[in-house]
Amino acid sequence: MRYIKLTLLFAALIAVASKSIAQSTFHKIEPVPFSQVNITDKFWKPKIDKVATATLAACIYQTETATPRIRNFEKVARKKGEDHEGIFYDDSDVFKALEAMAYSLKTHPSAQMEAKCDEWIDKIAAAQQPDGYLNTWYTLKGLQDRYTDMSMHEDYNAGHMIEAGVAYFNATGKRKLLDLCIKWANHFDAFFGPGKRHWVTGHQELELALVKLYKVTNDVRYLKLADWLLSERGKKLAKGYTWTDWRDTAYAQDVLPVKQQTQITGHAVRAMYMYTGAADVAAQTGDTDYVKAMKTVWEDVVYRNMYVTGGIGSAGSNEGFSVDYDLPNEQAYCETCASVGMVFWNQRMNAMTGDATYIDVLERSLYNGALDGLSLSGDRFFYGNPLASRGQHQRREWFGTACCPANIARLVASLGDYVYAKSDEALYINLFVGSDTKVKFGNTVTAIKMETNYPWDAAVKITVDPEKPAVFKLMIRTPTWVSFNEQSLYTNAEDMVDSTMMYYVNGKPVAVTYNNGYVIFNRKWKKGDVVSFAYTMRPEVIKAKKEIKQNDSRVAIQVGPLVYCVEGADNNGKAWNIIIPPGTQFETIDYKVQDEFVKALTADVPVITAGADGLSLRTEIKKITAIPYYAWANRGKNEMQVWLPTSIKDVKINY
Repeated sequence: MRYIKLTLLFAALIAVASKSIAQSTFHKIEPVPFSQVNITDKFWKPKIDKVATATLAACIYQTETATPRIRNFEKVARKKGEDHEGIFYDDSDVFKALEAMAYSLKTHPSAQMEAKCDEWIDKIAAAQQPDGYLNTWYTLKGLQDRYTDMSMHEDYNAGHMIEAGVAYFNATGKRKLLDLCIKWANHFDAFFGPGKRHWVTGHQELELALVKLYKVTNDVRYLKLADWLLSERGKKLAKGYTWTDWRDTAYAQDVLPVKQQTQITGHAVRAMYMYTGAADVAAQTGDTDYVKAMKTVWEDVVYRNMYVTGGIGSAGSNEGFSVDYDLPNEQAYCETCASVGMVFWNQRMNAMTGDATYIDVLERSLYNGALDGLSLSGDRFFYGNPLASRGQHQRREWFGTACCPANIARLVASLGDYVYAKSDEALYINLFVGSDTKVKFGNTVTAIKMETNYPWDAAVKITVDPEKPAVFKLMIRTPTWVSFNEQSLYTNAEDMVDSTMMYYVNGKPVAVTYNNGYVIFNRKWKKGDVVSFAYTMRPEVIKAKKEIKQNDSRVAIQVGPLVYCVEGADNNGKAWNIIIPPGTQFETIDYKVQDEFVKALTADVPVITAGADGLSLRTEIKKITAIPYYAWANRGKNEMQVWLPTSIKDVKINY
C-alpha cells in the first residue's frame, strides 16, 4: 500500500499557489449557472431528488408549523403589537429555504412548490416597512432600536433575502421578491456608505449578496456598497460605537482591514462568507489587493487549519478556528455551514485565478465535510461533523439555530453551479458529474454531455457537439488525488505533457498540455467529438502532518475524492479497536446503507479483543469494513473513526 505524505503534498501545493501569486495573473471565469446544467449523475441526481422532496418538505414543515419563523412575518403584517418568537436571526432560515426551493424548481418543476414560494413571498412583502426595512425581530420589538447593534444580524438576514430573491428571479422570472430586495438595498444604501454612517457586518453575508444583486440589476451602487462594507473592517470602529456589543474583533474578522489579513481567525462561517464576498468584489473590480490577501489567508486555512474531510472550524467555543494544527477528531466542530462556505469561497478563488487547486479543495469539502451534513434519507441533519465518535452523536430532525439544513439543501439543489465554468476562450470541466449543458463561443452554440460513474470510478466521457466547427479550449481538471508523475503535477509548467495518463479524442490517443491543474485540449471541435479518459482510482492511506498531534501514528483512508471511516455498525459494534498496520491491502465492494449503495472497503486487519479475565488484551486478524464518511450515522448511534492507529500502543480505548 503506497503512503501519501500530506506534509509533502501540501508543501508542493503551496509552491503552486505562490507561483500563481508571483505571476499576478487575473482570470475572468464565470460558472455555467445551475439553470443551464441538467444533472443526470447516478451519484448526485438521487441526492438532488431527495432534497427536492424530503429535505425541502422538512424545511417547509419546520418553517411553517413546528417553529414560528413564518408566523413572525404574519405578526408584522397584522400590526397588532404581538411579540416576536424565536431567535433574532430566524428570518434568514426562511430565506435560505426559499433559495433552495428556487433551485429545486429548475431541477424539479412543481406548481405546488412554486405556489408555496409565492405564498411565502407575499407574507414577506406584507412585512416590509414603507422605507424598505425588513426584519421581524426589530419590527416587533421596536423599530427605534434598529441599526443600533452590529451583532444582531439585520444585514445577515437581508443578505440571505437577496440571495433568495436573485435565485427565485433566475428560476422563475418573477420579480416580486427581487424588487423587495432592491427596495431594502436602496434603503440600506441611504443610511450607510462613504460620508454616511459607519457599519461593520456582524455576521458577514450581505457583501456577497450585494454582488449577486449587482450582477442581476447592473446597478453599480450595490457593488460599491459591498466593497465599502469590506473596507470598514479592521478600523476599530466598534470601540467608538456606544450601541454595539462587540467584544471580540478577531471572532468577527475585524482585527485588520481585509486587504491586510494574513491569518484565519474567529467564526468559520462568517469568515467563509466574507472571503467569498471579497472574491466576488475582486472579480468585478480587478482589485489585486483582495486577491493577494485571500491567497495568503487561504493557505493558512488549507495547510494549517483544515481537516482531511475539508471541514474547517475545529473549536465549538467560537464555532471556528483556534490555533494552527489544532484539529481534534472526536471534539471536532466542523459546522456543515462552514464546509458549504468552503465550496463557495474556493469556487470564487478558482474563477479569479484559473487554478484547479481551489477546485480540489472545493471537491474535498463538497463530498465529505458538507455532504455529511445531510442524511441519506434527506430529512436528518448534522450541525457539527466530528471525525470520531464513541456513539454519542446522532443526526437530528432540526436545530434551534437551524442554518445548516437549508444551507446544505441549497448547495445540493444548486450543484449545477459548480460543474462547468467558462471564459471567453475556454470551457472548464471542474467537477466530474454526469450532466449536459450548452455553451456559446462566438456565435456558435456547443452542446456538452458528460458521462461518468464518479466518484465510484474515474472513467469520464465528454461529448462535444457544436452546431458548426468551433475553436475553443477544453480544460479538464486533474485532481490532486490522481497518482501520476509528481513533477508534472506540481511544477505547473506551461505546455507540460502528462506522460502517465492517456487521453483520447474519438478513440485515438492525443498529446495534451497541462497548466494550473488542468489538462488542455485546444482544437477545432466538430459535431460529435468525444473526449475520454480514466484516472486511476484506488484506496490510498494518508498520513497527517507531524504538527497534528492528535493524528500521530494514525492514518486515514481515501479513494478518489471520498474520505472513509470505520463505523461500529459494520464491525461488531466497535470502531475504536482497529489497527491499520503498514502494508494493509484493501478491496472495494458494493455495500448497502439504507436505500443507497455506497462503495465500501474491506481489509483484513488486527482488532483488539478483551482477554478472558477482562483485563488483558489480545489482537486478532479480522476483516473490517469502511464506508464513505458522508454516509456514517445513518443507522443510529454507534462508534466511528476516520483516523485509525497503526500499532497497538496508539489505540485509545476503554475495554
